[in-house]
Amino acid sequence: MEITNETIDKLAVLAKLQFKEGDKESIRKDLSKIIAFVDKIDELDTEGVEPLIHINREVNVLREDEVSETITQVQALKNAPSKDSDYFKIATVLKK
Repeated sequence: MEITNETIDKLAVLAKLQFKEGDKESIRKDLSKIIAFVDKIDELDTEGVEPLIHINREVNVLREDEVSETITQVQALKNAPSKDSDYFKIATVLKK
């Protein structure tokens, strides 16, 4: 496949990029190298090779969700540097 200025322009539009005219030659060389690499890989005999979908065969081991109270509100607020009845007090983040 030959990479032309029109091909680079189409790719630029699709990728929403802007290239300077001087950069197009460098991009053309890089794209040609990439296509040559893919063509080299295409020469490999992959007959009988299973497609790789996942890297490993491990399955997620998930536990059931169990509702439990591990800490009370009083315990949570006990060591708070600043609190207001039932809430933590923090510095103002958003100004009105």
